[in-house]
Amino acid sequence: MRGFERTSSLVAQRIRAAGETRGFAVSRLLTHWPEVVGEDIAAVSRPVEVSYGRGGFGATLTLLTTGAQAPMLEMQADRIRERVNACYGYAAISRVRITQTAPTGFAEGQADFSHAPKAPAEPAAPSEASVARARKVADGVTDPGLRAALERLGGHVLSAVSTPKEG
Repeated sequence: MRGFERTSSLVAQRIRAAGETRGFAVSRLLTHWPEVVGEDIAAVSRPVEVSYGRGGFGATLTLLTTGAQAPMLEMQADRIRERVNACYGYAAISRVRITQTAPTGFAEGQADFSHAPKAPAEPAAPSEASVARARKVADGVTDPGLRAALERLGGHVLSAVSTPKEG
């Protein structure tokens, strides 16, 4: 291969191998858990294992949660199963099992399910040209508070439009 490769393509095979050892044929279930089941369920649970029975059809998805959340997840087991099967594309999961123990131990607080909050991006200061142009547009407004707010807004909007986004 020539040139650069995406990081995801470099580790995809290792992630797949690690996921398959725990029964996850589709690694998307692990990597995109909040998108698959929803933010409310993902905040209190983690997929641990997919196990296949000896003679039965379908697999069992084992979820890890804290003790207080287990009854709530149990009531939503059918909804979880439907969403996970939609991820797989067929009825791969026939049963959802909920476990209340953490792999790190039984002590309270060992299984942390909260995601780190995303830091809000600081907006860049508008350029002088954008501020001057916004001042010119808001010049006809007589209320000084409204005019100042429109100038700030216009300056930010105009600088965002003129600045190419990084991606």
